[in-house]
Amino acid sequence: MPAFSPYYPMPPARYRNVRFQYVYFQAAKSAVDRILPACFEPSDDGFCVAVGLSAGWTANYGPFEESILLVKCHFEDQVGYFSPVVFLNSRSSIPAGREIYGTPKVFADLKVGLDERVMYTHTRLAGANVLGIRSTMQRDATVEDMPVLKPSWRLKVIPRADGQGCDVMQVIDGSKCTRDVTVHIVRGGEGVVEFQPSPTYDLSDFAPQEYFGAHYIEMDYTEAYAEVVKDFRVPSPG
Repeated sequence: MPAFSPYYPMPPARYRNVRFQYVYFQAAKSAVDRILPACFEPSDDGFCVAVGLSAGWTANYGPFEESILLVKCHFEDQVGYFSPVVFLNSRSSIPAGREIYGTPKVFADLKVGLDERVMYTHTRLAGANVLGIRSTMQRDATVEDMPVLKPSWRLKVIPRADGQGCDVMQVIDGSKCTRDVTVHIVRGGEGVVEFQPSPTYDLSDFAPQEYFGAHYIEMDYTEAYAEVVKDFRVPSPG
């Protein structure tokens, strides 16, 4: 970042009235294994979550929309979730997410909205809807009804400028950065997801084999710093 004027404010960041949709499904274990870094192992059940969100007001980044794929996996002896890619239509929150937390953020054309009783998220890259999500919210629900998607791992890697290895290689748990949460609405329903093929960021092999319902939640929260779970400290050759 420019030393005289940082591109984005540092945490904590306050969010208000963020709308989330979660759709739970099973994908082929081979699809999960394909996108995982070598330090993670896929879960046998192929459990995945597609997330769409609309953040209309954020203190640090302004408004944006986002879609996320989470996959259940193992890191060492622990079960958790890894996000292979996060799509969003924001300029400042993309470098913040990458540089602070190691979140694999990619710019895309996002549209998140409501069509009658269906919430939808369209993620378009070069004309393809690489991650489409649709869900309903017709049932009463509570936060306790929702799966606990923790730990929420990222792999933060910063290569050396001379090409000789990495300056940083860390497993990060992003689930611990959310605090001061106020939940306004929680609802349950059904959902579907679709993955159109793309020459980049292709998730088409995640075609759902089974669905496990959906949730909608609207809340305020603060995003603080995350936790470094493991620092690999990769030395440069020689």
